[in-house]
Amino acid sequence: MSILRTATIATCITLGSAVVMLAIAPAGAAEKQAAALPSLAANISETSVSGISSGAYMAGQFEIAHSKIVKGAAIIAGGPYGCAESAFADMMTGPGLAFFNMSKAINGCMLNALAMWGVPDPELLAEKTRKLADAGRIDPLASLLDDRVYFFSGSNDRTVVPAIVAAAYDFYKRLGVPESNLTYVSNLPAGHAFVTDSQGLACENTGTPYVVNCNYDQAGSVLTWIYGRMNPRVDTPAGQFLEFDQTPFFADIPNNGMDDRGVVYIPPACAEAQSPAKACRVHVAFHGCSQNRENTGETFIRDSGYANWADNNGFIILFPQAAASPVNPQGCWDWWGYTGRDYLTREAPQIRIVYKILEQLEKPRS
Repeated sequence: MSILRTATIATCITLGSAVVMLAIAPAGAAEKQAAALPSLAANISETSVSGISSGAYMAGQFEIAHSKIVKGAAIIAGGPYGCAESAFADMMTGPGLAFFNMSKAINGCMLNALAMWGVPDPELLAEKTRKLADAGRIDPLASLLDDRVYFFSGSNDRTVVPAIVAAAYDFYKRLGVPESNLTYVSNLPAGHAFVTDSQGLACENTGTPYVVNCNYDQAGSVLTWIYGRMNPRVDTPAGQFLEFDQTPFFADIPNNGMDDRGVVYIPPACAEAQSPAKACRVHVAFHGCSQNRENTGETFIRDSGYANWADNNGFIILFPQAAASPVNPQGCWDWWGYTGRDYLTREAPQIRIVYKILEQLEKPRS
């Protein structure tokens, strides 16, 4: 699940050595209509986010943009906020911005090939983040300082190397998040993938569907780090994996890079009316490149383990979906500016859309 990788043409994005083939439905094929996302009176002021690969970058971007409502984040095989932004970012817009950012993203924010030139530079990135907060383009950094953040790098990850994840850890320290609120797991021989204790490929692998079995419950570790002690997980989730229509949330947002459909897991308790004190919280799980439903079905959604923890702990699990396109053939989340120069801020198309989905979950039950 390489986030980006150079090929013969600089703008080509591939997955390892495999060519990503996009399936085309036969002409006239009927497609089941997706459901509307229900309003569930969720408590979105206790939201958390996680992501793998490009999803890790998006998890950090969403957390920093909306730190007033985000309690914590998990950065799994991803680097520091704003890492891909080139020195030319303030001088250009349109495709040129993404092109220049892409080179830095690959070499400096995945492979660590620009380390001798000081890329990534956690202190410089922290200073840029402070300026965005001062300009009101992201939430005040004071609301970030009590977040609890989990970082993970597998020792066999050659796609986003461990030094890049270590730079993300350093970035949060430089923003002022106490080290007691940060944890960095780097002692497992995982490839570039989301880690489980029973599902997926052998631990050291990097390959479709980018879920590996390292005898480690990453979903449980993430949620426990962010929220504290959890009730036991269930073997089989008893709730509903609901495919919902994402299009109402981006009807007025062009060039957004989103798929028409997303998935939300709703536990039985969250489907029923609750008192405000027992309102369900939301965890947003961002897939990685080529890990969306279009490419791997629902493997990440069902095998990550988040739903198993949701039933007994009052979590709605949101799995938003990015789409493949000519400028983004792997269906990556935007961490290098393919949706425009606001991609790091509250005005980023994808951040706006996910926030609108959360607002819908927050609405009183109809």
